[in-house]
Amino acid sequence: MEAVAEGLWALADHQEQKGEIGKAVKCLEAICQSDVSFFPIVEVKTRLRIATLLLKHSHNVNHAKSHLERAQLLLKSIPSCFDLKCRAYSLLSQCYHLVGAIPPQKQILHKALELSASAGHEITVKLWSCNFNSQLANALIIEGDYRSSISALEAGFVCAAEIYYPELQMFFATSILHVHLMQWDDESTVERAVTKCNEVWESLDPQKRQQCLGLLFYNELLHIFYRLRICDYKNAGAHVERLDAAMKADLQQMQHVQQLGRELDAVNQSLSRFDLHHRERSALSEKQARLQHQLSSLSTWSSTAPGSLEPAYFGNMKRTYGDKLELAPPPLDGEWLPKSAVYALVDLMMVALSRPKGNFKDSGKRIQSGIQTIQEELVKLGITDGVREVNLQHSAIWMAGVYLTLLMQFLENKVAMELTRSEFVEAQESNQYTCTLQALVQMKNWFMRFPTILQTCESIIEMLRGQYAHAVGCYHEAAFHYIEAAKLTESKSMQAICQIYAAVSYICIGDSESSTQALDLIGPVYRMMDSFVGVREKTSALFAYGLLLMKQQDLQEARNQLAKGLQLTHTHLGNLQLVSQYLTILGSLALALHDPGQAREILRSSLTLAKKLSDIPAQISVLSILTALYQELGEKGHELENLEFQKKRADELQKRLADAHSSIYHIELIEQVKVEVQQFHGVDINRANMGPSMSDSLDIPESIGLSAQLPTHSSSRLVDLDSGRRGKRRI
Repeated sequence: MEAVAEGLWALADHQEQKGEIGKAVKCLEAICQSDVSFFPIVEVKTRLRIATLLLKHSHNVNHAKSHLERAQLLLKSIPSCFDLKCRAYSLLSQCYHLVGAIPPQKQILHKALELSASAGHEITVKLWSCNFNSQLANALIIEGDYRSSISALEAGFVCAAEIYYPELQMFFATSILHVHLMQWDDESTVERAVTKCNEVWESLDPQKRQQCLGLLFYNELLHIFYRLRICDYKNAGAHVERLDAAMKADLQQMQHVQQLGRELDAVNQSLSRFDLHHRERSALSEKQARLQHQLSSLSTWSSTAPGSLEPAYFGNMKRTYGDKLELAPPPLDGEWLPKSAVYALVDLMMVALSRPKGNFKDSGKRIQSGIQTIQEELVKLGITDGVREVNLQHSAIWMAGVYLTLLMQFLENKVAMELTRSEFVEAQESNQYTCTLQALVQMKNWFMRFPTILQTCESIIEMLRGQYAHAVGCYHEAAFHYIEAAKLTESKSMQAICQIYAAVSYICIGDSESSTQALDLIGPVYRMMDSFVGVREKTSALFAYGLLLMKQQDLQEARNQLAKGLQLTHTHLGNLQLVSQYLTILGSLALALHDPGQAREILRSSLTLAKKLSDIPAQISVLSILTALYQELGEKGHELENLEFQKKRADELQKRLADAHSSIYHIELIEQVKVEVQQFHGVDINRANMGPSMSDSLDIPESIGLSAQLPTHSSSRLVDLDSGRRGKRRI
């Protein structure tokens, strides 16, 4: 009977190679359903093979789980078979993960670790122990148990060190850093994890580093997330440049691999002919061997080698050769994200660094590239027009969440970029970019279709609605959406930023009640601004407080606060829009404090930045103050030239604002109501089972800047506001 089983195994392999997965499964199930009994070991191997096929090529996780549970029962009666038992545990753990059953997954993994602990100290045993610790850490993260997750990863690191496997140590070191970035107890702990990654990475042989492409991307991305979190944009830029270069090099290599594959297919086709001359066949055979050697030399860990456990793929998508960025060797499921998602992340990091600097052309290309990549992957997952959360297979939820969250972050950057340029309805580059309104409506529609997966994006959408409303002069509506955004997030940082944005909108309204509301919003943030990681919240709070002090006639103190904020912004953030806005207010203050020389110098710098950013409202604000300056200095020629340019800019802005107000999307976006989400009854999507969201773990900052409308006439009006009724209430 064993010969029959081997024949059916071989036939199943043949059917899989042909892409006939259903037939392959039927061949294997014939063994399990046979009236004649096979040895238990034969049935175990068969069921493991069926489960692997189902996980790799289908969404039928429950069917795979049934086979694995039966295999596990059979293995209990077999005293040895350590490797088969470990395979069953590992695959069953992945099944439980895919269906969101975390408690039974942890139970299985603890049993697996007990087995490996009692099995000796061979390399294979340690590798399986690393596998189980890695999966256990992932399960614990989903439950929010970060401390236990780090303990599991540290145990894996020790196992890797015991077998002198530095690449595996690097896998666990980076995983530990990832958990610290999500938890962020204190900066020193995260910094130690960063240092540990650097130490292990430097201990690797340079040639080995080049082969560990997955670890390179993972390590560099984590370093970028850390640098962005602490607002170290300069050092983050160096990491992004390295990643971008590595991505381009890998794309070139993949093109080379595809070319070699086509050549090998042609050689194989020729060798299949029966009429080949002996000399010709010999030459083709040599070429075949050479091509096969070239292809094998371009691969790193071979997760599909005979006898190895091929990990289950999240989302169950069939991958092509070289489509994985492996982090660790078999039997670990050593992939963080699919290569397409990692490459989209690289594009997103380039946007995060280049957009605040006004590099809109490159940012636009990256956004377009990232969105196109993500849309292609969503189609592969079955997410097309009309598909909603309720239609998703449970096993596809995690991967769908990855791509949908990335898509929302690209659209968020798109909205921020176009708001900076006041491109509300039509972009200058026709057919290349979606305008602000359409991009924001797209975000809203994606959220309405996938409200659980994109739950953390709800506050971002409200914040962007506020930014759009503020940009088109609807300050009451802007303040409403900012305050709603603050209510919808648990992030203290996001709450602080939204409160500051709302305060600026209230300041722009200009009446005494609104100024009081602004102070009530700024005060709590100002008092705790030094408690945040980095300076993003502090620079925004200083800007808003300085603006409010200026409105209250406390000009010298306003100047002090704004100067402090400008220095921090220039040193740490590199956000040109915020720098420009700081300079505009400081230039206005210099003029009000009778320092025309400094005012001229500051305002010219501000105007230069506003032009670089194509920021029309900022240009108009600067030009209005410069006009007042030239009037005061009696420079009639400069004044007239300035007024003419100011009028052109104002006319252009008014046209854009009129177009925005007449858009079919305008009322939908500014109306003072939250996005209403249809609740689907019976939708089995537990957010806790999806793991930490992308936006939770990446902490990619939004840096559009703070827009405050300044008087369009003489800056002397800044000190002539109704301060008698408003008073000089201080924080």
